Amino acid sequence: MNADAPATSLVMRRLSDYMAAAPARALPAEVVEKAKHHILDTFAAMVSGARLAPGIKAIEFAREYGGTPICSVAGAPILCGPFEAAVANGMLAHADETDDSHAPSASHPGCAVVPAALAAAEKFEASGQAFLRATALGYDVGTRMTLALGAWKFFQAGRSTHSIAGLFGAAAATAGLVKLTAEQCRWVLDYTAQQSSGITAWQRDPDHVEKAFVFGGMPARAGLTAACLVATGFTGVDDVLAGRGGYFQTYASDADPTLLVEDLGTRHELLRTNIKKWSVGSPIQAPLDAIVAIRERTPFAAQDVRKVTVRLGGVEARIVNNRAMPDICLQHMVALMLQDEGVSFETAHDTMRMKDPAILALRALVDLVEDDVLDKLHPRREAIVDIELTDGRVLHEHIRAVRGTPENPMRTEEVVAKCVDLIAPVLGEAKCRRLVDAVYGLEHVENMREIGALLRCG
Repeated sequence: MNADAPATSLVMRRLSDYMAAAPARALPAEVVEKAKHHILDTFAAMVSGARLAPGIKAIEFAREYGGTPICSVAGAPILCGPFEAAVANGMLAHADETDDSHAPSASHPGCAVVPAALAAAEKFEASGQAFLRATALGYDVGTRMTLALGAWKFFQAGRSTHSIAGLFGAAAATAGLVKLTAEQCRWVLDYTAQQSSGITAWQRDPDHVEKAFVFGGMPARAGLTAACLVATGFTGVDDVLAGRGGYFQTYASDADPTLLVEDLGTRHELLRTNIKKWSVGSPIQAPLDAIVAIRERTPFAAQDVRKVTVRLGGVEARIVNNRAMPDICLQHMVALMLQDEGVSFETAHDTMRMKDPAILALRALVDLVEDDVLDKLHPRREAIVDIELTDGRVLHEHIRAVRGTPENPMRTEEVVAKCVDLIAPVLGEAKCRRLVDAVYGLEHVENMREIGALLRCG
């Protein structure tokens, strides 16, 4: 070791010990249940993504570059190498706006953690139990990394919290599957830090392709790479987080490394991660929840509506204001909910409906207002919706906790219903049901290649 290298910090020792012990550590029952929800939800995002432009391109990439045919590409009849599979499945998982999110860390952990863990589990023929524990570890480590970096300030400086949280989460999950020592886990974090990248230029991507790569494909592949390098014998720096030229000094000098290990082992980040009820952009979730809540109290038809006012924080409103893609256009999605009295994956992605005269007429009634009070609550995504009817009544709803957040969680049957809506059109009803049953029985799966086979077409 270099004599100038700092002693391994307490933070690094605690983190690496936690990672190394994960394969043998039983998870609390509520964490196991939540892990299954998020694994199934991410699988559903992967499979449904096979019908969208970023996913189609990802499948073409996997088919073109191939590799050793041992790992599955969701929604496609393809076996390829683990690194190709990680890229493809990561992009498939974020080909759309339907995957999970972790508000405190400003990240979408599932679209990187689950594809990387799946690729490693298939390569090393790991059990479902091992896959579950590795996935939970990935959520714990990845989200804490951007919390330590100061997530929202870090993001506002132009750095992608989404790719960095996903990267460290993917690396930790893979490390958990290949069963490394604490020292090796420190080296994995070193090789992960050396690959840490991502800038928020993806916000200018009109086709969601680069965004899918930054959120899912790149961090899944890089995290998998870091752990596999160490598993094959690579050595590295014992504490890349501390000291001169260390990760925190270089990336965010005001970072708080202690947040990496705060309540580690007692606060499971899976329990703070959101599942979207609706397959649309996150700022649109609360307005759709509000319309459902209003209709449950006071039924009305689309033709009864005179005006709809939606109040969102300014940050949220600007993301979804009159966008060209249907699932991230608030005015269009509100119009769809009014007309159809519900939103499915199919309707949220039907671009032809954006030209439907009935939808356009309703869309013209929707007024999106930036609310300074709601803006101050960010990253909480609250919304206020007022629907004025033709008879003069004004129906009001303030959504303070979006359905699918820890404060208002979805029931198992709701998660399953959403996932069936996404999976069945691609894999068929029977195979979809077998996949759902397999995920909720992961403890009994001896080899994760059984799950990979259920994710593939054909």
